[in-house]
This record gives sequence, structure tokens and C-alpha cells, in this order.
Amino acid sequence: MTSISAPSPVVSTTSGPVRGTGDGTVSAFLGIPYAAPPIGPAAFEAPHPHEPWTDVRDATEYGSTAPQVGYPAPIAALLDNVIVPGDDYLNLNVWTPDPDATGLPVMVWIHGGAFSRGSNRIEIYGGQTFARDGVVCVGINYRLGVPGFGAVPGAPDNRGLLDQIAALEWVRDNIAAFGGNPDDVTIFGESAGAMSVASLLASPRAVGLFHRAAMQSGNAFTAADRDDARKVTGKLAEKLGVENTAEALGAVPMPDLLQAQTEVVLEFTMNPDPEIWGKTVADIGLGIMSTFPVIDDDLLPAAPIALIADGASRGIPLLAGWNETEFRFFFAPTGVLAAATDDMARGMLTRAGMSTEFLDSRLADGVSAGDALCEAVTAIAFADPTRAIAAARQDSPTYLYEFAYESPVADIRAGHAVELPFVFDHLDLAHSLVGPDPDQSVADAMHAAWVRFAKTGDPGWTGSDPHRFR
Repeated sequence: MTSISAPSPVVSTTSGPVRGTGDGTVSAFLGIPYAAPPIGPAAFEAPHPHEPWTDVRDATEYGSTAPQVGYPAPIAALLDNVIVPGDDYLNLNVWTPDPDATGLPVMVWIHGGAFSRGSNRIEIYGGQTFARDGVVCVGINYRLGVPGFGAVPGAPDNRGLLDQIAALEWVRDNIAAFGGNPDDVTIFGESAGAMSVASLLASPRAVGLFHRAAMQSGNAFTAADRDDARKVTGKLAEKLGVENTAEALGAVPMPDLLQAQTEVVLEFTMNPDPEIWGKTVADIGLGIMSTFPVIDDDLLPAAPIALIADGASRGIPLLAGWNETEFRFFFAPTGVLAAATDDMARGMLTRAGMSTEFLDSRLADGVSAGDALCEAVTAIAFADPTRAIAAARQDSPTYLYEFAYESPVADIRAGHAVELPFVFDHLDLAHSLVGPDPDQSVADAMHAAWVRFAKTGDPGWTGSDPHRFR
């Protein structure tokens, strides 16, 4: 293995050697496959080991991304996404301060995107800032949408989570070669990534693969009943004119599968009727997600919050929080906020199976219908469930935060995803989300807290009240 000072460091992995890039401060190894391509008959199977290689494999460029469609307007103008087709999309990136080091703390990033979009190659997810501060950072891809989370008869459930576990097993077996300590791993994720973290905290299959966890804008309630989830894939199969089986869906060309998936999500958004989609899908999906983790017999035998309350992940330090006005990200740019009336806001919550109690209290305080709706859904979907996780694990270290810095873009303020470039200290890459002049001091504080948590298990504050970043 070459020294970090070399421009092309080479590291040996269990699959074969890989060549990255180095600048004397950080070395990067990009697009390393951790599992075989999930194509053909393997599309709806559990992940398989990748075929080994003997020649040095180039790892100087990002790999392909999971099959997906882009974000719709106007969200696409705010949130960066990159789609690069390719079979070897179960890949990961590693940034390290020194592949010749030993025992460095490790952070593994699980991206968000409503379980249907996103990847590890989005610029603001670059882990060089964590490596700069003494942490080996890994960013992973996993299967999305129906291939990753659709409940399909004849296929294992939660294939996207199985991919995440396979990536963590790769980290366990290989990260020492990059200078990291496999016994000092922090997983962290945002939105669907944070919900994935909750599932991994709860899962008996993930025990021992990580030692700290951080959840940004997630919850531990996101798990559908299997029969409900199969109603969703049943609708998909009906659109495609095939049986709802792994064999039949696996034979559908991916562009056709993605088109049908998009149409199903649109139908769900327009009418999240529990009679059509199943109660748990309707209650949990918020009219946004129709495929997400499923309660199965093995990986997730109950809802994550129930398993956590029963002692799953006891003793593992957790950093968890939410953004003060999460749903402005969804409601302000789309015009929902401006168009909202009291009756419309109540109707939206009622159709989604949500209580109107908090909404009614804010309306009584004189808050506009749009603002009250955003506050209510933020509380119901993110803030209250995050507090519930803390309440469920009172015998384990849990640190709460609230991100309150307000972006000037599109009136989203402290909306969903705005904290991402602050956590990664990549404000220069996120002007579409945070504007041209974001406050670097907030990024300094937030990024330092995540680094401190990865190194010590303590982000730097105590107490039951959330620490506020603003």
C-alpha cells in the first residue's frame, strides 16, 4: 500500500485492490462495489457478494446510482440529485485522512430521498470534510423504490436495508485497511436515511455493526404492515400487466418499472385512502412515500420504536433531531402554504390520519393556516417522534437537537434538508438550498458537534431540552 502523500494510494480490500486519489491531507476511494450488481434474477434478491478482482481497480471517480427518477419541480431546483445509470450501483465511497493510520473513528452516511431517490455521489455528501477532521467517512448507496422496499411475494422484504447491512459488513471487514477502526463506527442519515438508521438500531440483524448513531429529520415509526405494503406493489403490477411476484417484476425493463412506480406514487399522493393502500401505508407515508421498510419475520420483526423500547440498541449513543420548520420545504415552494385555508389544512391532516389538535391550537393563536399546517406536520412527523425515541431509551445516551437556521431561499426557512450542508460543512456547494451567503459559524458548530460525537459519543451538550443550532 502506498503512502498518503502519493497522489494514487492503493489499498487492498477483501474483494481486491483499489486505487484512489490523495492530496497529502485526504485520500478518497470512490465507487467501490460492496455487493454484486442487483440485476436480472438478483434484482429482487438479498445482496450477494461481489465477484473478486485481482488487478488494481480504479476508484478515482464516483460510481453509478440506484435506478430512480429525478425530483419533480419545484423541489428539483432546491435539492441536488445526480442520476448515473450502471449495474454496479451497490457501491460506496471512502474518505480517509491516512490509509496508513490505525484506529481512526468511522462515520457511515446513509442518504435520504423518501426511499426512492438520492445517492452517495451528491456533492454536499462529500466526506472529505470529516476526513480533514480525523474521521474516516463512508457514503453508501442502496436499492431504492420498489426494487429496494416494495413488498413482493417470493422476495425477501427490506432489500434496501439488507443492502445497508451488507455495506456495514463491508466496513467491518475492510475499513481497517483505510485507517479506520471497525469497532468504532457511527452511522448517520437524514430523512429516509434517518429512518433507515432507526430500523438498523432496532434490527437484530445489525447488532455489532455500529456503535453510535445519528438521525437527522427521521422517526422510528416508518414500517408498514406487509399485507398493506403488498397492496402497493399489487397496484404497480396491475399497471404493468404482470403478476405481483419477484419473477414477474424482475423481468420488467427498469424504465417501465420506474414509470409505473411514479404513477403509483402520484395516485397515492392525490388520494392516500387506507382502503386502497392499507392503513399503515396511508398513515406513515404522509402522502409522499408509498414504499418504505416493512415489518417482516427477521430483519424488522416489529416497528422500530417498539423494538427500541424493548431494549434494541441499548447503550448505543444516539444523536437525533429535526428542523424547526421541516414542512416549509414541501409546502412553501409548491404553493400549498400560500393557498392553505383552515378547512383545507384540517382536511389534509384528516385524510393523512393525523390529529388536528395541534393545528387547531395554532389557528386559535392567530397563526395563518399555512404556517399552522407546516408546524403541525413538522411536529407530528419529526419533532414528536424524535422525542418519542429519546423517551423510549432513557437508559441510553441520547442527545437531541433542533436546527433553526433560516434559509432565505423560496421561503423554506429551517425546512427539510437545510441542515445537510451545515453538517457536512459544504455551504459552498449548496447555494440553491441555503442562498449565497449562509452563516459559516453555524456550519462550524454543527459539523464540529458531529465530529465530536463520532469521536467520543458526546456532541457537546447535556439535558433533556434540544440543543438549538441557529
